[in-house]
Amino acid sequence: MAKHKEEKTNVMRILDQRKIPYTAHFYEENQGPEGTREYGVHVAQALGQDPARGFKTLVARGASKGVYVFEVPVAENLDLKKAAKAVGEKSIELLHVAEINAVTGYIRGGCSPVGMKKQYPTVFHETALDYESIYISAGKIGAQVELAPRALLDLLRADTADIITEQGEA
Repeated sequence: MAKHKEEKTNVMRILDQRKIPYTAHFYEENQGPEGTREYGVHVAQALGQDPARGFKTLVARGASKGVYVFEVPVAENLDLKKAAKAVGEKSIELLHVAEINAVTGYIRGGCSPVGMKKQYPTVFHETALDYESIYISAGKIGAQVELAPRALLDLLRADTADIITEQGEA
């Protein structure tokens, strides 16, 4: 069973094709209260990682109906107003869970900015560049990749911005 769990994901294959170095990390799928901010923190702690270096993928639709991808540290919340401003939209709202697979090709909890059905405009929280490496989903629940943020941002043609809520905001 362990061998099956460590099979290469599409994300890993894309990184291999682009010759972008990464380290794969695998974890048990039930690492905490799924669907909550704490889930990513539990995964990071279980793997001995700094949660500030783990980024979760959030997908949103703007007032113009355009789709956008936002990467924020797992312990943080996306500020919808800041995110809308970062992509030049009047407003944005997160996609409903039922839409995630149809839009991205991934399931909730296993969504990665690498290898979506289309390359959507992507914005990382500005702290991504503060680290030598960051963690993102490898495209399925139970798998992550660790890689240099600059290589990832270049691959995705992504920007950075302050897109998280301030402490105390929800």
